[in-house]
Amino acid sequence: MKIEFLGHAAFLITTADGTKIVTDPYEPGGFGGAIAYGPLKEPADIVVISHDHADHNYVKMVPGKPLVVTGTEEQTHLGIVFRALAAHHDTNRGAERGDNIVRVIEADDMSVCHLGDLGHALSAEDATALGSLAVLMVPVGGTFTIDAKGAPAVVNRLRPRIAIPMHYRTAKVSLGIAPVDDFLAGKTQVRRVDGSEIAVTKETLPEPTEIVLLSPAL
Repeated sequence: MKIEFLGHAAFLITTADGTKIVTDPYEPGGFGGAIAYGPLKEPADIVVISHDHADHNYVKMVPGKPLVVTGTEEQTHLGIVFRALAAHHDTNRGAERGDNIVRVIEADDMSVCHLGDLGHALSAEDATALGSLAVLMVPVGGTFTIDAKGAPAVVNRLRPRIAIPMHYRTAKVSLGIAPVDDFLAGKTQVRRVDGSEIAVTKETLPEPTEIVLLSPAL
């Protein structure tokens, strides 16, 4: 499996058989130019959406005619299982910013979890429901999601083999969120990749949890 960080909360996951999955596509130029990542040019087979906000739901950016996965019911498409955990965009059970879906993608004998715009801590019961995770995409920028203090607690609760930060301020994101360095401060198990993509196999997963920092591709 290959995992490419497109930007913000968008990733392109390419399975061993070539199936392409895009997570939470953003609207290029959205929020008055606050999201300045470029458009995705590579077609996808499947798009998964965590919630209905413009920086996470812009399916029309994705070339091709992808199948769109929403909702919390378990689904299987092209031999890939998609599980979901109902969550919230804030600490007030969604009263402030609405609901959010934590999505687990089961492919290549691994579970990849995308937290979307998770805005609160997860319980032990949530961790049990999500199961053993190879890769976790975790928002770290705060304001609209968990932050540099809340994100490590979620990572420690879920104990993925790889944790990839997302949803933080960069030169192409001017939203009121923090840069990734706030989350990385003081952490030792960090691998900074020279590029936007990593290859992941079950046999080569690190242990304990390794934080992998990818550069946005777009």
